[in-house]
Amino acid sequence: METRKRILIVDDEQEITLVLRSGLTKHGYDVRVAGEGEAALDLFRVWSQDLVITDLSMPNMDGLKLCQRLRESSSVPIIMLSVKGDEATKVEALDAGADDYLTKPFGMGELLARVRATLRRSPEAGHEGTVIEEGDFRVDLETRAVYVVGKEIRLSPKEFDLLIFFIRHSGKVLTHRTLLANIWGGNYTDQTEYLRVFIRHLRKKIEADPAKPRYILTDPWVGYRFQPGE
Repeated sequence: METRKRILIVDDEQEITLVLRSGLTKHGYDVRVAGEGEAALDLFRVWSQDLVITDLSMPNMDGLKLCQRLRESSSVPIIMLSVKGDEATKVEALDAGADDYLTKPFGMGELLARVRATLRRSPEAGHEGTVIEEGDFRVDLETRAVYVVGKEIRLSPKEFDLLIFFIRHSGKVLTHRTLLANIWGGNYTDQTEYLRVFIRHLRKKIEADPAKPRYILTDPWVGYRFQPGE
């Protein structure tokens, strides 16, 4: 029997947590709730989650700070919820470590779709060996360990998915829409801010000089091309 995926919901509005908990539980997820950031961190330390869904605006510790604290020790997928839908706020959330951003109000169907997409492992996983070696890169698909020139680096789930897609399409120019559709899904093809943020994150982690990248190259106005090295 397949183990139920565990989801931690963090929100100070009890009405929202009740709705989210009921909807997610009904669809087979094991759900726990925290009313604010510190309580979420306490629960996080003793309960192993597959996904965290957190509100942006909360007392004492907001969603951004919670994301940053979680990212200090974990690559657990994070979905941020907020009534703010402007691009600057989305970018701030993604920079803090969120994998996705959902603007309130939203329907349960949309949330479930985002949850499935965020929990989904990297595209096409399982259609090849468990280890990929390409140029300067070595990736274990089973443990999700990534090595660049022999040095291990820690990636968030979406950073990992993006890197794997790049490696599998080395040398090809990949358009913004192609990358967004394959990593985030067909509903995200206009969300270019997602791609900009995660490309910046990846470059900081894998490039010796992110300002002069040698692995992830920009094709102006079109997309990106990945060169794995010798």
